[in-house]
Amino acid sequence: MTPLEKKLARAVGRAVADFRLIAEGDRILVAVSGGKDSHGMLHLLRALQHRAPVGFSLKVVTLDQGQPGFCSDALERYMAREGYDFTVVREDTYSIVTEKVAEGSTYCSLCSRLRRGILYRLAVQWGCTKIALGHHREDLLATMLLNLFFAGKLATMPPKLVSDDGANVVIRPLAYCVEDDLRLFAEEKGFPIIPCRLCGSQPDQQRRAMGVLLDGLEAKHAGLKGVMLAALGNVKPTHLLDGELRRVVGGGMGGGVARDESLVSAQRLVTGRSGG
Repeated sequence: MTPLEKKLARAVGRAVADFRLIAEGDRILVAVSGGKDSHGMLHLLRALQHRAPVGFSLKVVTLDQGQPGFCSDALERYMAREGYDFTVVREDTYSIVTEKVAEGSTYCSLCSRLRRGILYRLAVQWGCTKIALGHHREDLLATMLLNLFFAGKLATMPPKLVSDDGANVVIRPLAYCVEDDLRLFAEEKGFPIIPCRLCGSQPDQQRRAMGVLLDGLEAKHAGLKGVMLAALGNVKPTHLLDGELRRVVGGGMGGGVARDESLVSAQRLVTGRSGG
């Protein structure tokens, strides 16, 4: 195992432990688009099988959504050579997306919803307890910015998500993984990459703009992405404006009244007490 693979494996192991992504007996439907991220996720999950304290199995699926030029031949040969339990499922969502989405609008939202619906159905059909998606650190940060700037809410892709009907559980084992590491890992392993021509045909999509923004900030302030990811796990509900959230979490704090933590810290220094 190379140093890069060890780094990624540690990040996956930490996410699995932090969010309890995998349990004994899980059968995980691993969605492989053919991109670098899902290829890396599959490889790392299989490696995790050999050292995890719980037993779980993998069922791998690739959706052929009818995009022009999509060819899964190399992917199928790779999966057979590696011995994966692999199936290509053909569902023409491309025609639906291009018909329903207005010219100039992004395809990603509708495309991802249709794809998610298919994966939910397949998971139930094949008896899978979890669905693994290959979203990484940068995906989580870009989603947070998209929600903040364009949806008026503070939210991102959760590492573990239960569907509305409770029938499916989505996990994101790459939540702590850095995109550049996954790119280098794909080159290192020589994964057969299939580009998404649907998304690639839209250079002005908002998600891409968020990625450019994040990269620019990281270039000016090294380590900023890591700090932002840490912030997603260090939320102060009483210091936000969501009244319902404050009521839920504020049972022991006067109905969600915020405490001036800087003042409390100063008082501790002056008095030497552990309490404020």
